Amino acid sequence: MVEYSRLKNSPSAAIRAKLNYPVIDTDVHTNDFTPALEDYIDKYGGAKLVDALRKAESSRLNSKTDGKDWYQQTPEERQYNRTLRSPWWARVTRNTLDLATYTLPELFYERQAEQGSDYSVLFPNNVLAPAGAGPEHRQALQRAVNHYHADIYRKYSDRLTPVAGIPMTTPQEAIEELEFAVKTLGLKVINIPGGVKRPIKAIVDKYPPDQYPEIAKYASYIDFYGLDSEYDYDPFWAKVVELGVPVTTHYGSQGWTGRSSISNYMNNHIGHFADGSQAFAKALFFGGVTRRFPQLRVGMLEGGADWGAHVYIHLVDRFSKRNLQALQNYNPNLANANELFELFERFGGEITQGHSLSKEELKTTVLGSSFNRHSRSPVGSELEDFAAAGIETVEDIRDRWVNSFFFGSESDDRTIAAAFNDKANPLGVKINAIYSSDVGHWDVPDLTAPLAESWELVEEEVISEADFKAYVFENPYKFYTEANPDFFTGTAIESQVQSVSSQAEDQRLVTA
Repeated sequence: MVEYSRLKNSPSAAIRAKLNYPVIDTDVHTNDFTPALEDYIDKYGGAKLVDALRKAESSRLNSKTDGKDWYQQTPEERQYNRTLRSPWWARVTRNTLDLATYTLPELFYERQAEQGSDYSVLFPNNVLAPAGAGPEHRQALQRAVNHYHADIYRKYSDRLTPVAGIPMTTPQEAIEELEFAVKTLGLKVINIPGGVKRPIKAIVDKYPPDQYPEIAKYASYIDFYGLDSEYDYDPFWAKVVELGVPVTTHYGSQGWTGRSSISNYMNNHIGHFADGSQAFAKALFFGGVTRRFPQLRVGMLEGGADWGAHVYIHLVDRFSKRNLQALQNYNPNLANANELFELFERFGGEITQGHSLSKEELKTTVLGSSFNRHSRSPVGSELEDFAAAGIETVEDIRDRWVNSFFFGSESDDRTIAAAFNDKANPLGVKINAIYSSDVGHWDVPDLTAPLAESWELVEEEVISEADFKAYVFENPYKFYTEANPDFFTGTAIESQVQSVSSQAEDQRLVTA
């Protein structure tokens, strides 16, 4: 009989034993047992729906041309078609015990202590596969996939909860699947794609997809829901808040410009989650979603937390230079033609020799740079990049960026130091980094390692012990309970989180 418990030898379990608070892992990846999953799909829609899921999974993971994926094409064909090198060998395999653990709920539940975690949020690898299916199959597939995961993990819900995948092609579709997942299946965290690819109408109208399929494939843009969307997603965000659901995303940017190598997966991979999530988060911020729904809590996983600090800093910097009052420093109409003429007359020298310009002509010439060559100047709301976000002070930026967003940081990610750098971050804030072990993916070959790797950041003075506590407990706890105060009710850590929370509240009152 195989000995499957390595609790005594787990470095992460040893770290957990030293802590007086629970560890909440916000990002664990599990594999589906395909025959059982397809049984659910079949019950929802028969063999055609099973086939639709297989096609959606294939299109999600492989870029193809004329039915041939990267491995079926010659180097010349890849160059000719610019076939993207898709992810490869992205799952744990040599560690057979872990491979089985990520597939079998009971085994993972029994081994969770080896991971050093007390509560884990699970992201089955197929949870968003249905989003790539056609409109005639997408909702039924998503509903079946969510139903399967809800059922197989229900008996382990005191320590494990799977997310519900929510398709976002339209707000109405998203609302329907959200309500089914929460009200019918009892799921309490959702995972959404950070953007939806849509056709550029001016191109597809001229080149219909049925006649020009290759053009249609590239004639698209990404709708990030919050800014410049064709749809009003506010009803969806309102329903999310009403139901008390934390929103998560694993949104990447492989295939975007600069991440489209036809030969190198790592070239396309490094930083892609951060870039994809940044585009999504900025759309929610600048589109005013976090202003209209201050209770909304969004966790962006696998991209690290340093980019959250980076964007926050630059939002503050740009607002200080580009708010309505400061913008007058760049108003072409405020340039003084008389003063400009005098300066050119005095210091122009050889540069202006042979050129005779009037004061107004000179002003027009100097201002006629590429930045100002427009048919007219912007007016009214065209001047207000920060208007929809409702930004009037730096504190508003903090409230609508720092308070709303949480950033999944993996255990060995040293860039987390930027999130906790309250000396660099405006208003002395720390960005909400949340512990995301990412076990189940290739960057974690052993599930007993991540928490111990995170503790090494403390030992190496990258972060403090207080930051570590915020990272593995306080910030994840805040993420889930600020969306839903009852999130941990009925779980194995209910009494622990209540005790720690009470202590924190007592300390706050003493400080106040």
